Amino acid sequence: MRMLMIVQMDTGKANQAIRDKRMAELMQSAVGGLKPEAAYFTTVEGCRGGYIVFDLKEPAQLPSIAEPFFLELDAKITYSPVMTPEDVIRGLDPGYVAPS
Repeated sequence: MRMLMIVQMDTGKANQAIRDKRMAELMQSAVGGLKPEAAYFTTVEGCRGGYIVFDLKEPAQLPSIAEPFFLELDAKITYSPVMTPEDVIRGLDPGYVAPS
């Protein structure tokens, strides 16, 4: 399932990771393993953050995906399932039957 993860980093923890030159390694480790469809970093509610779209194969993946952000950056994480326009069109087709 295609998911959107919104990451809002604690400013103090993110500043320290940057000062310690750990931020690049943390991002590469935390995001690289997801093999995201897209990843954009910007501000989220005034803090450093990012929007990451990835394929969730099973819900049991969620803790290991979020933990690096929680542990290293005291981040707030939000997950939402997302759809492409094609997904919406297919879902609105009256003849569409979802796979079981």
